[in-house]
Amino acid sequence: MLTFYKTVNNALIKTDTMEPGCWISAVAPTETEISSLEEQLGIDRDYIRSALDEEETSRIESEDGTTLIILDYPVAEKSEEDETISYNTMPMGIIMTDTNVVTVCLKDNVIVEDFAKGVVKGVNTGLKTRFIFYLLLRIAGKYLQYLKQIDKLSGYIDGQLRKSMKNKDLMQLLSLQKSLVYFSTSLKSTESVLEKIHRGRVIKLYEEDEDLLEDLLVEVKQGIEMSSIYSNILSGTTEAFAGIISNNLNIVMKVLTVITIVMSVPNIVFGFYGMNVGDLPLPYTWFAVLISIVLAVTVAIIITRNKFFK
Repeated sequence: MLTFYKTVNNALIKTDTMEPGCWISAVAPTETEISSLEEQLGIDRDYIRSALDEEETSRIESEDGTTLIILDYPVAEKSEEDETISYNTMPMGIIMTDTNVVTVCLKDNVIVEDFAKGVVKGVNTGLKTRFIFYLLLRIAGKYLQYLKQIDKLSGYIDGQLRKSMKNKDLMQLLSLQKSLVYFSTSLKSTESVLEKIHRGRVIKLYEEDEDLLEDLLVEVKQGIEMSSIYSNILSGTTEAFAGIISNNLNIVMKVLTVITIVMSVPNIVFGFYGMNVGDLPLPYTWFAVLISIVLAVTVAIIITRNKFFK
């Protein structure tokens, strides 16, 4: 689907046709729409298809006056099966031509929606480079927002696991750890792309654009640092809870071992009195029960005083 937006009187409005200086949002475009962009703007259809590939890595390239930037943006999803929250990344293509900026996404996303709804202020689609940097700033801001959510969620799960360890909480913890790996990898790739832009060889930069780019680099580096710190904390937390689970299992096994040994003593005594063995002392029911209890208590005291079972 192709949607057209243009800044008029400092406000971003939706237009019906493709005009010079407008922003074109392409969400899961059809082959017909791809052909339309290729014919009207001279965009190589391989550029568009690259942005629609979920496995595409972040990069920047320029050819014949058209610049392609592919970056990952963060996505938050909630599983309907176990109600766990997971965070992932999806690629977004930003194509800058001589007259327009085109964003290409495989699915609807919150970044494009925020711009379309006018949430981001000070946007001018006519200033193509600055508009792209505002897009990238919004993406970096979403990374930081989701990282803070991950930190709060991991703290909540930590408190829940201290009360009682449930598989659901452990799976959520592992999901957050995996999400941080995705974020860290994507942010490092984004930093590499921004460093290439900062050199000024691919996109011409103006003074105000350089200030935006520097702010963008600061936020991306902050995101990388936060991802690393939270990942280390979650790794330590996971290892600690794994050790606690193992220790609890050992305690249960020790208790069961003591019960098994103690319960085997009456079986031995009853076994002797149940067989046709002659000359057994006091062959009465009460004596067998009494001696079984005495021996079981004695064995239990000896075992519990042993250092191995403490």
